[in-house]
Amino acid sequence: MRLLIKQCSIIDPGNTYEGINDIYIEDGLIRLIEPSIGLAADKVIDAAGLFLLPGFIDMHAHLREPGFEYKETVYSGTRAAARGGYTSICCMPNTKPVIDDEASLSMLQKIIKKDASVKVYPIAAISKGQTSTELVEMNKLSEMGAVAFSDDGRPVATAAFMLKVLLSAREEDYIIIDHCEELSLAEGGAINKGRKSEQMGIRGIHPLSEELNVMRDIMIAEETDSHIHIAHVSTAGSAEIIRAAKSRGVKVTCEVTPHHVGLTEDIITPGFTDCKVNPPLRTAGDVEALKEALKDGTIDIIATDHAPHHKDEKSEDFYSSAFGISGLETAFSVCYTELVESGILTLKELSERMSRNPAKLLKLDSGIIKTGIAADLVLVDTAREITVNRDDFLSKGKNTPFHGKTYKGDIVYTIVDGNVAYENKTHL
Repeated sequence: MRLLIKQCSIIDPGNTYEGINDIYIEDGLIRLIEPSIGLAADKVIDAAGLFLLPGFIDMHAHLREPGFEYKETVYSGTRAAARGGYTSICCMPNTKPVIDDEASLSMLQKIIKKDASVKVYPIAAISKGQTSTELVEMNKLSEMGAVAFSDDGRPVATAAFMLKVLLSAREEDYIIIDHCEELSLAEGGAINKGRKSEQMGIRGIHPLSEELNVMRDIMIAEETDSHIHIAHVSTAGSAEIIRAAKSRGVKVTCEVTPHHVGLTEDIITPGFTDCKVNPPLRTAGDVEALKEALKDGTIDIIATDHAPHHKDEKSEDFYSSAFGISGLETAFSVCYTELVESGILTLKELSERMSRNPAKLLKLDSGIIKTGIAADLVLVDTAREITVNRDDFLSKGKNTPFHGKTYKGDIVYTIVDGNVAYENKTHL
C-alpha cells in the first residue's frame, strides 16, 4: 500500500517541520517527508488546511471483551478509537475472566488479532482476580506482551501489598498503574463530596479518598526507588502532591481524563447519570488546578478512561447507575477546545500529552513523525466545529455527558501502519 498525504501542516512534539509538507508512506512506513513529492500512490489524501499529528495513544481504555460484550467489544471499541484519532490503545484487565494469567492474556490477544482496527496493547492485572492478595507472574505476562499492570477500578488494597508490588516491579521497570481510592472515604458515594452532593442529597466521594492513596503510593515509590503511575488524577490536592514528589525526584507519572478537565460537578442534575464517573467530576477549582498541572508538566498524559456501558446500566438513580463515561470519540475535540483554544496548551503540547509521552512511558517507537517508523498518524481539522451526538458513536457505549455540546476540532483521517483506519465522510 502506497499512501501520499499532500499539503499538510505537521505538528510533532519530537521534531520541527517548517511550512507545508507532503508525506509518502509505503508498506506501512513513513518513507519521505518533503515540501513536494511527485511519486505515484495507491491513495492520495489532499490535506490542505489540515494538521497532521502522531496518532493518539490511549493508556487507559476498557474494551470489555471477553465477558462483557454487551457493553463493548474489541471490534466496536477499536473502531471508536480510530474515529477518535487513536492509533494505539491499552486495554484494562477487568474483563471476565480477569487478564491475570497466560491463558486469559492469550485469549485476549487472539481476539485482538482477529478484530482490532488499531493497535491494542493489553494491560494485565497486578493481582490474581484483582483482589490484592496474590501477585500475578509479571515476568511471564510481560514476555507475552502485557505493557503494564493495574488492578484498574480496584485500588491496591494495602500499603503492604503495594510495597510488595513495587519491589517486584522495580528490577524490570514494569509500569504499575494504580486507581487511587481509599474505599473507607468513598464507598457508597456517587458524586464529589461537597456543595453539589449536599444540595442534591447524594452521598459524596471525598477528595481525600484519592489524595491519601496518591500520597501512600508516592511514599512507597520514593522509599523503594520504584516507578508508580497514578491513573485519572481528579483533584487539586493530588496534583500538588505529585508536583512536590516530582520536584524531589520521585519516579511518578500520572494521567488526567478529558472529562476531568472539560467538566465540573456543576453539570450534575437529578437523573443525569451519564456524568457519574469514578473518580467523580470535581469542582471548578479542581479543574483549573488540573489544567495548570498539564501546563507545567506535572500531569504527563491525557488518557480517556473509556468506560462504555449498556443503556440499562445508566439508570436515573445515582446509586444504582454504573460509573463510567464513553470517551474515545470525544477526547480530541474536548481537549482541543478546553486546552488549546483556551491557551492552556499549544497544539504541539497537546500532541505531546496524547501521543509522545504515553509512547515514551510504554517504550513504543511511535508518538512522533519521522522517516523509517510506522505510519501511525491522525489528520485533524481544528477549525471545524462538531456537536456531540451519542447516536452517531461507533462505540456500543452511548453514555456521554458531552451529548449536545459543541466543540472545535474534528478528526478527518486516522492512519494505522499506513492504512486508513477511519475516514470522516462528512468532512470530504
